[in-house]
Amino acid sequence: MQVEVVFALPDRQVLEALEVEDGATVAEAIVRSGIERRFPDEDLSALEVGVWGRTADRSRVLQDGDRVEIYRPLEIDPREARRLKAGI
Repeated sequence: MQVEVVFALPDRQVLEALEVEDGATVAEAIVRSGIERRFPDEDLSALEVGVWGRTADRSRVLQDGDRVEIYRPLEIDPREARRLKAGI
């Protein structure tokens, strides 16, 4: 089955489309994607992950067409960023 694994930094993003076996988990897809090797300075194992914008456990079994996302922590709360931009 086909899945995608994505990770982004402010200046760089990677989307890896790959084929995995039925029953593959989020963790297996991340390893198979090779994204961890492309970002050696980032501890991706410590970051939250999700599928299609919803947080998920790394043991979650994937379905065909799923998009695995690796989330970085926010640098600033989006509401605070809007307040700062508006000068409030």
